[in-house]
Parts: sequence; C-alpha cells; structure tokens
Amino acid sequence: QLQLVESGGGKVQAGDSLRLSCAASGRTFSSCTAGWFRQAPGKELEFVARISWSGDSAYYTDSVKGRFTVSRDRAENTAYLQMNALKPEDTAVYYCAGSLLEEPSNPSQYPYWGQGTQVTVSS
Repeated sequence: QLQLVESGGGKVQAGDSLRLSCAASGRTFSSCTAGWFRQAPGKELEFVARISWSGDSAYYTDSVKGRFTVSRDRAENTAYLQMNALKPEDTAVYYCAGSLLEEPSNPSQYPYWGQGTQVTVSS
C-alpha cells in the first residue's frame, strides 16, 4: 500500500512562494502519476497539477499555469509543488495523490491520497 505525506503548507502574503512536498512510502511511488489537488472552504476538490511517473510530462489547471511548477525526485520517492506569486484565491487544503493511470485529472482516478496541508494566502 502506498502512503503519502504532504508538508510545506503555511500562511503567507500574496505574492509570496511556498514549496509543498509529498513524501511516499510503501508501494513504489515512482510508477505512479503524481497529482496535486486542492479544496477551498465550501468548494469542491479541484485538480491543480500532475506529473508523469517519469517526470517528463506535466499538466496544470489554467489558473496556476505560469505560477506553479510540479516536479518529482524518483530516487527520493518525493513529489513537489512549487507555488510562486501566490494569490488569496489559492487558499485551500492541498492534497497529493497517486495514480497508476497515465493522464488522470479526476479525483476518482487517484486511489492513493495524503492527509493534506493547509495553504493560506492573505492579501
């Protein structure tokens, strides 16, 4: 079984940066697409970004393109989400997830989830 643990969340000002980490243990994470999702208060879970198992391909939702970068270190079994130029609307709990599918964007396509980390951006 794959266990995922996110870290790196916090409270920042608009325009600041944060880097989220997703550390995996158990079943090899290196074979999985790594996805990032977020859920703001009162809103549904939203896809943010994903990176292929090889690290060669990444995909982002439009609202974060040019500001967020997803990456992974396969040797360390860790995925990252670098978030720059943060906006108040980025405030949410951010989740890391793993999938054996190639291009999953729907939460239901990810069987493995972390517990989430809170990101709060003030104006």
